[in-house]
Amino acid sequence: MGCPQGHSFDVARQGYVNLLPGGRSVPGGDTPDMVDARDAFLAAGHFAPVAAALAEEAQAGTRAMIRTAAGETGCVAEAGAGTGYYLATVLDALPAGWPGLALDASKAALRRAARAHPRIGAVGCDVWHSLPVADQAAAIVLNVFAPRNGAEFRRILAPGGRLLVVTPNPGHLRELVAGLGLLTVDEDKPGRLARSLDPWFRRVATREITTTRPLTRAGIRAAVLMGPSAWQAVARGRLAGIGGLPEPLPVTLSVTLSTWTAAR
Repeated sequence: MGCPQGHSFDVARQGYVNLLPGGRSVPGGDTPDMVDARDAFLAAGHFAPVAAALAEEAQAGTRAMIRTAAGETGCVAEAGAGTGYYLATVLDALPAGWPGLALDASKAALRRAARAHPRIGAVGCDVWHSLPVADQAAAIVLNVFAPRNGAEFRRILAPGGRLLVVTPNPGHLRELVAGLGLLTVDEDKPGRLARSLDPWFRRVATREITTTRPLTRAGIRAAVLMGPSAWQAVARGRLAGIGGLPEPLPVTLSVTLSTWTAAR
């Protein structure tokens, strides 16, 4: 692959392109074990209600764009796309032809994302810095449990486009937090979210999604290892406590889906 400036980029045999400067890695990116855990957890359908809600909001957003932009469309970009599960669900809900762009720093995640849907292109980059996406190229930007870069999200979002953000609520995984001593969700999460996107965006809708899922011990292990608690859980031997939990264990999954448009 090449660009107008004469740079060339190799497509890895697993189907993704690494656009990190100098091929460097980003500290804290998901490890292969974390990606395996997330893939298993998502494949079991535990977060299917979240994916379905994202698809509904994306459908509404693209219909609005078509009405206001004379049929012009862009791509659906997901920042911190992980395995591409949510992006693939959204693409399935949109008319054929909508392309998807999975942006992530983890090579292990990009390998999965590149195979998650035939219309996904997977690109290695650092979400905290400049995104390798053209100005106003994305009709929808997804951000699910991932870092947020308000300035860059605003730059790549097309006029009339929507930013869809999923964040955990304080009660998310509360049974595992109590039973295994995992990281808790900050009570000021909504405030920190708003501050991270101000002054580039304004919130236009909010939807809370809360459900209880019966998790086996394998499911609990996957839930722990796929998220930010993984590093602490392994380092402090928290995984050993899974054997002492009931099976199945009803576990609360609670998140907020917020929809944002560009601030005027």
